[in-house]
Amino acid sequence: MTRRGPPPPAQQQLTAPEPPPPLAARMRPRTLEEYVGQAHILGPGRLLRRAIEADQLSSVLFYGPPGTGKTTLARVIAGSTQARFTALNAVLAGVADIRAAIDEARGLRQSHGKRTILFVDEVHRFNKAQQDALLPWVENGTVTLVGATTENPYFEVNKALVSRSRVFQLQPLTDEDLRQVLRQALSDRERGYGDLAVALEPEALDHLVGVANGDARAALNALELAVETTPPGPDGVRRIPLSVAEESIQRRAVLYDKEGDAHFDTISAFIKSVRGSDPDAALYWLARMVYAGEDPRFIFRRLVILASEDVGLADPQAVGVVMSCAEAFDRIGMPEGRYPLAQATLYLATTAKSNSAMSFFDALDAVARERAQDVPTHLKDATGDKEAFGHGEGYLYPHAYRDHWVAQQYLPEGLKGRIFYQPSDQGWEGVAGPRVARQREAQLAAMLEGVGLAPVERLSSSPGDARVERWLQRAASQAGERLAAWRAALFEAAGVQRHHLVLDLDAGTGLLTWEALRRAPEGGVWAWSPRPEQAQALRGLAERLPELERPTVVGGDLEELVARAGKVRFDRVLGRDLLVRADRPEAVLRVAVEHMAQDGRLCLVESLPRHTQRLYALIPEGGAAPELLRVWAAAEEAVYTDEGDPLTRWTARGLESLLQPQGLAVQARTLRAHQPLVVTRAVVDRWLDSRPDSWLGRLQAHLPGPEAQAVASAVRRLEGRTLPWQAEALLLVAERAWSQRA
Repeated sequence: MTRRGPPPPAQQQLTAPEPPPPLAARMRPRTLEEYVGQAHILGPGRLLRRAIEADQLSSVLFYGPPGTGKTTLARVIAGSTQARFTALNAVLAGVADIRAAIDEARGLRQSHGKRTILFVDEVHRFNKAQQDALLPWVENGTVTLVGATTENPYFEVNKALVSRSRVFQLQPLTDEDLRQVLRQALSDRERGYGDLAVALEPEALDHLVGVANGDARAALNALELAVETTPPGPDGVRRIPLSVAEESIQRRAVLYDKEGDAHFDTISAFIKSVRGSDPDAALYWLARMVYAGEDPRFIFRRLVILASEDVGLADPQAVGVVMSCAEAFDRIGMPEGRYPLAQATLYLATTAKSNSAMSFFDALDAVARERAQDVPTHLKDATGDKEAFGHGEGYLYPHAYRDHWVAQQYLPEGLKGRIFYQPSDQGWEGVAGPRVARQREAQLAAMLEGVGLAPVERLSSSPGDARVERWLQRAASQAGERLAAWRAALFEAAGVQRHHLVLDLDAGTGLLTWEALRRAPEGGVWAWSPRPEQAQALRGLAERLPELERPTVVGGDLEELVARAGKVRFDRVLGRDLLVRADRPEAVLRVAVEHMAQDGRLCLVESLPRHTQRLYALIPEGGAAPELLRVWAAAEEAVYTDEGDPLTRWTARGLESLLQPQGLAVQARTLRAHQPLVVTRAVVDRWLDSRPDSWLGRLQAHLPGPEAQAVASAVRRLEGRTLPWQAEALLLVAERAWSQRA
């Protein structure tokens, strides 16, 4: 009987089981609940999460470094949508593949009315022709594009595609995110190592997390290598100490593409750190570039530019120092060349700074924009035409005068007195600057002697003058302009980002809500009003917007807001006159802080009625009897300083004190508005309304009846006048103290 030997190699290959996919592939999240990180775009209540959960995704581009979950997020979308999901890799696909995918999408749409989501990985790898082939089908909705790229799409992707897509930037995972990913891999019995006894020492875990540098794939690959190469001990436990972890991932991967964002962002951070005189940050960014293999000559080139642009005449030796260091580098090369590179960096980071050389570009702009000015006659070359045209005549030779300087005009007539160069007060320039200023003053005085001043144009007008009518229209809308100015100050302090989740407390008419929607289109906006009728009005206005882009409007008491918000945490909480209007300001603040993200910010603009304009101060001479004005002033001051009145009780200190018990670090700034007010009949009627809470109603509590009537008559006579009006508000910006942050 013939003994059968082992099968031939080809047969062995056919029957051998396929190896399991890598751990990083096996551990890819399948649902949003399993997805780790990127809370800034996927947290509860944010637009992208709402769109995925509602299966209403529009075209999007995911941009971020490797290992941050771009492809994984696309797979999560694939598992969450009822639309057909198809994927292409831009490295492998061509125009024919794009057309085939489009044809399938068109057929499915026409026959079954079903949408198609087309995922394109490494979308920046598509050339212009390939991107152009995709564009019309994205534009007409045949496919919903989901693109993933490690390169800035605003530079690497067709502008038309970018303009039709929402761009979401994914950030490197935090250390805690990576720890969570690794723990999941160790505990998952189905896809990870949950069926093995693995003991990962805390120091080993810290090393894997630290060196992975925010890249989940790198961390999982290192864990896989450590587990698979570590045999179990006698007790069956695979123990992974720090030494094994160090062997599994030995060198931190630094994202640095010499033609990509990392290159330009890092050199930008380096230059800005040197310019900002921070030697520690400058050395760090320098080390990042050298570690990643940046050409030191490129760095020296930027340092030479900085030595003139940002140091300049504050230290005229700076250019020479950098050039000497660059020459030394060329002589000795690497690795010793790092010494002169570091020396040049530290010299520029620690020396005095001045950007006065930038004044050249002001002069260049004047040449480009303004009419060409003739050279003054006394400055012209006198070689050939002094006798005929008088060129050069009247020129004063500075060396013939004391201090080798004399006052005379050097600029053209049309630019006489123009100043381009503004010396700083730093270093050498700080010594030369005062001398330049003194000479300018003397020069200006000399030019003005004997020269008549042009008369000042005086404008006159009459009631029928159209220009005055236009001015009155602007003045009539000053209240709106004041609110717009205060709103702008509020949003500048808030720093609302496009991905932020914003809560507008006591939203009123939506003054802040609509601006927040414009500034946070990829995040989300909630608007709460304790008055149901106002909430209903906001909902009615919001119905004009697409469903996913509408604010979430909550009406009713605070408890309703708490119930609706649930686990939602807001990046920014905003309010206008929230505290001065609220019946329970402490309770409102407590809810706001409870629903604010750990690094969130609370920004409020609170009017200070006690500092508003007093009407008695606007009465013209002869508009009221002196005795009436005296008692009127006393009564009106009593109104605005009444600490028992809910409207006027608030002071800046009192408002600040409300926030401090909430564990918040508070900054306050006073906002003042000085505007003309057109006193219309409606304005007067509002002041003199018979209700107790009107201006006159409050005043009558401090004035006898006859005098109150005399005051009302004087106020009536203000109708039709334009008066200077002033108002004051407090801008409060509050964040959790560092000790309160998780």
